Amino acid sequence: MTRELQITVDCSDPAALAAFWAEVLGYRVQPPPEGFDTWDAALQAWGVPQQDRNARSALLPITGTGPRIFFQRVPEHKTAKNRVHLDVRAAPGLVGEERMRALEVEAVRLERLGATRAYRVEPDPSAMEAGFITMADPEGNEFCLD
Repeated sequence: MTRELQITVDCSDPAALAAFWAEVLGYRVQPPPEGFDTWDAALQAWGVPQQDRNARSALLPITGTGPRIFFQRVPEHKTAKNRVHLDVRAAPGLVGEERMRALEVEAVRLERLGATRAYRVEPDPSAMEAGFITMADPEGNEFCLD
């Protein structure tokens, strides 16, 4: 049986992190339910207190298929390295310096959106390494530009 995949991210500010990842992945924030023009209108109608209206957010692919990405507010902050991380495939099919140039262009764009750069690994065919850049989102969650 085939199952759908949802990626869930614990965070402090679901709306802000969802907006960041929508830009990174070319996704869109999940629209409000039918009958509501905005999420705020839906949450108000459901009686959700103002302080709880940024408790969660979700992203959907704009076109095609892909996992839903769900952001949920948690009280604790990130304290250790991720055990699972996302690889953002920003240079599929490219190799060597051409690949690393494309990854650098994307890294600079993401830094402007609030990401931080951790380190860069150079291509090394003898180690079966194509090269990548490790970064962190605005809340410190590591991901790789691959």
